[in-house]
Amino acid sequence: MSELRSVVEALRAETLPDLPDARIEEEFAELQRSLELLEVERLRRLAEIDRRRLFERDGHLSAASWLAVRHRMAWGTARYQVRVGRALEEMPRTRAALESGEVSLSAGRLLATAHDVDADAFARSEEQLVDAARRHSIQELTKVVGFWRERAEHERSPDREGSLRSRRAFHASVTFLGMVRVDGELDPETGETLLTALGAVQSAETRSRGYDDDRTPAQRRADALGEICRQWLDGADRPVVGGERPHLTVTVAAQALSERSAEAGELDHAGPVPHEIARRVACDASVMRVVMAGRSEPLDVGRRTALISPALRRAVIARDGHCRFPGCDRPHTWCDAHHVEHWAEGGPTALPNLLLLCRRHHRMVHRPGGFRLTLEEGRPVFSRPDGSLLQDRAPP
Repeated sequence: MSELRSVVEALRAETLPDLPDARIEEEFAELQRSLELLEVERLRRLAEIDRRRLFERDGHLSAASWLAVRHRMAWGTARYQVRVGRALEEMPRTRAALESGEVSLSAGRLLATAHDVDADAFARSEEQLVDAARRHSIQELTKVVGFWRERAEHERSPDREGSLRSRRAFHASVTFLGMVRVDGELDPETGETLLTALGAVQSAETRSRGYDDDRTPAQRRADALGEICRQWLDGADRPVVGGERPHLTVTVAAQALSERSAEAGELDHAGPVPHEIARRVACDASVMRVVMAGRSEPLDVGRRTALISPALRRAVIARDGHCRFPGCDRPHTWCDAHHVEHWAEGGPTALPNLLLLCRRHHRMVHRPGGFRLTLEEGRPVFSRPDGSLLQDRAPP
């Protein structure tokens, strides 16, 4: 181990800009190979720790718990690594191919997922699967393993559909950072439905004229899922829960809606959110007044009142047709009715003060230091964060 650390220190001492291109590429390839070998050895030792139950010395109930706490690793990652380590102990041909460099560690991990399906069936097919890993790319190997899993599970359980559906699960939980973490497995039909819906939303976004999208694919999928959920909640035929149609609810002090305020609002499930989110949600919302005596004693609760009536919304849609942000043509079903001058600061809920903005552009104009929107002689004027104007091609 001391020799290994010495090699790492020697590598760190090198001045990379002074090295020739060929040497950089050669050393990278060698480091990649060495890292994979080291990872195989690390997983082998992790499996031994699990076999000896060394984690019990510190009071942990599992090797995954020990790994997550002792080495500050995410729980999901720790559980996955323990599973792979255990599997590789029972995959001699796969481990030999990893050690010889014939297959990559990514391919080995993929084969480990196949081993988890049925260890006995995998043992009978390991030689063929390892050979496939030698010849195919990871994308192609994923399909090969997928077909193998389908056949193995069918042989183990004739009721293939029932077997798959029994494994379905979906988890959603609020993290301490205020994000909502989603994880789960869907049966093929439900999964295909989700992928088709996400693809349809992303395809519609791509067709928006003049729309520059700098989001990552993962961010686009996350936004697409949000759009699907919002449009479902916006439907008129939604079931009633507690006497009301379910929708996003934010609780916020009246003074927190001021543009100068920094006071947070609170969502029912996700908890505290920055005041700019509360302002944006309240921009096109129904409002219920609750008079409080202190933080926990309601004195009076008013009726829920829609800021924008259905008739007024139809008028805004008839005038704008789609998002009014320059270059965006997302349809009105993807849009909020934005108060140019927020109603909390005296802006009227009237047609001249309302404008259709898709959810992404609505966020952009509410973001501190972001794009600005004003009215000049009844026409919307958009400005970039640096103050320069964006040309508006929307109808008057």
